[in-house]
Amino acid sequence: MKLDFSSLRQAINSLDKAIIRTKDAPADEELRDAVIQRFEYTYELAFKMMKRQIEQESPDPSGIDRLSFKDILRTAAEKGIISDVAAWFVYRDQRNITSHTYDAQEAQSVYKTALEFFKDAKELLSNLELRVS
Repeated sequence: MKLDFSSLRQAINSLDKAIIRTKDAPADEELRDAVIQRFEYTYELAFKMMKRQIEQESPDPSGIDRLSFKDILRTAAEKGIISDVAAWFVYRDQRNITSHTYDAQEAQSVYKTALEFFKDAKELLSNLELRVS
C-alpha cells in the first residue's frame, strides 16, 4: 500500500506560511505562537509518516512498535529517510517543552527550533516521496 503524504505536505506548507509572516513582523508574539503551534502538529505528522515508512519497509512491521523513539529515528537515519538524527532528538525535546510549560524565553527557543525543523521536514517529505515514486 502506497502511503499518502498529502497531510504532511499541507502541514509543512502551513508552517512555511506562518514562518514567512513572522519574518514580516518579528515582534508579533501571536504570529510566533502560530509558528510554534504549526511546528507541533507538523512534527507529530512527520514522525508518524517516518514510522509508517519504516514499517512498510520492514520484514517485521509489528516489531517497529517495540522500538523506542530514539531507535525509530536511528533506523530512519540508517535508511536515509532523515540525515541528522541528533537534530530530530532536539525537535522532540522542543516539542515536549511546548506541551508542559510556556514562557517567553522557551517560546523563542521553540520558535528558532521550528525554523530549523522546517528545512528538515521538507527534506523528510522529499525523501519519503522518492521512496514511493
